[in-house]
Amino acid sequence: MATNSKRFKLDDGSEDASSLQNFLQWCDRVGLKLNHNKVYVSRKGTQADYGMLAKEDIEEGEVLFIIPRSVLLHHGTSKVSAVLEQGKELLESSSGWVPLLMALLYEYTSPESPWAPYLSLWTDFSRLDQPLFWSKEERGTLLRGTGIPEAVERDLANIQKEYSTVVLPFIAQHTDLWNPSIHTLQLYTRLVAFIMAYSFQEPLEEEEEKEESDDDEEEEEKASNLPMMVPMADMLNHVSNHNAHLEYTPEFLKMICVRPIRKGQEVFNTYGQMANWQLLHMYGFTEPYPSNCNETADIPMANLYKVAAQGVQSDLDRQLVEEKRALILKMGEKAAFIFGKQGCLTDMELHTTLKVLCMSREEFQEFRENEGWEEDEEADDEKVSLAFSNEGLLGLPAPWKWLIHAAARLTLDSYGSAEGGCLDRDRVLIEDKVQLQGLNPRQLRALQVRHGQKSILDRVLALTQSCTSHN
Repeated sequence: MATNSKRFKLDDGSEDASSLQNFLQWCDRVGLKLNHNKVYVSRKGTQADYGMLAKEDIEEGEVLFIIPRSVLLHHGTSKVSAVLEQGKELLESSSGWVPLLMALLYEYTSPESPWAPYLSLWTDFSRLDQPLFWSKEERGTLLRGTGIPEAVERDLANIQKEYSTVVLPFIAQHTDLWNPSIHTLQLYTRLVAFIMAYSFQEPLEEEEEKEESDDDEEEEEKASNLPMMVPMADMLNHVSNHNAHLEYTPEFLKMICVRPIRKGQEVFNTYGQMANWQLLHMYGFTEPYPSNCNETADIPMANLYKVAAQGVQSDLDRQLVEEKRALILKMGEKAAFIFGKQGCLTDMELHTTLKVLCMSREEFQEFRENEGWEEDEEADDEKVSLAFSNEGLLGLPAPWKWLIHAAARLTLDSYGSAEGGCLDRDRVLIEDKVQLQGLNPRQLRALQVRHGQKSILDRVLALTQSCTSHN
């Protein structure tokens, strides 16, 4: 692994090339070793923004680069680490990100920061384009029904609350390190988006994943999985069918080729099994339809309840539906049922919900008195998984199919008529290359999300359509 930065290949505009060259020279100085014989960094020929391309054929198992842990940027490596450690109780929040954000606020605005060449790649974070930065009207028009507008509203509210109740009071205690006129809510929001799009969380070891009986050990486990910035690794773009993977060792992080990469092809990492709505929400991009094998669509539990309550005539029956709903919520079932390309991914939760909703009054009373099923052969994991696969949906009991069908229809209706509310309109658009070229990037990404979700819901409708009324 040679480290001569003069041999790094660049192919970018002059300003970007200068920043990139400075970053690569910094990598050389800090011991971040890039396999320059096999890969290079560029902004041309990549899927999005910066990326990594193969200079020569790369075989499975080859190391693409090695990152010393001292190069990682997080609350423990920043110049303000001691202050952050002393004030860690004051920095606790629901996100758990505040320590890293405080470190980034300091390092990003400090000309003397050891990470300045790395952070200078994002001069003002203007290239970040998650829906967090879209107008509310744009989110509502392009992403209606996808769940993203609601997620963004929660994000914005949490960011505002976190900044005002946690960050500003901490800044007030350390005005020698932070300044509210420099470290503003706007910059804080940009850095939140930066962490969303570029940070990494180290996987927990198997023994750490086991249940901890000691509260201190649980807190230690939580702290060990905080996000961190990983220079060079965060330049790789994502596809679900990736060809590289980041491995963690006690002293280094290594990017390893996991399947052959041909000369000229892009090196792709994986951010995990993520649907397009998650990719757009967190990272600001999508995979072209239909290449994302992890695509999903949610059917909100609320829609299932609405359907179950349809046609209920008496107050007594309405009360029964509400009692069933309350018990299901008490059992801790999810707020939505997730369907993927092969069927329902939350099959056990859907199985329980449908079974309870379809009980007679007598069956429900007995179930409630027994506090659930003592032994339910039908609830075998493998059997349930098969029953809620695409093939299994066809054979579900008629009342169950009706509930799923009607709830899926209600969910599809939530996309509305604006900007391709119906499936056929989006299908025509996504198959028309001429029309696609006329879309701006946000419109295109929103289309990919909408069409992916609605295609799954449409398949659910088709698999449950044989039962069109509640039996």
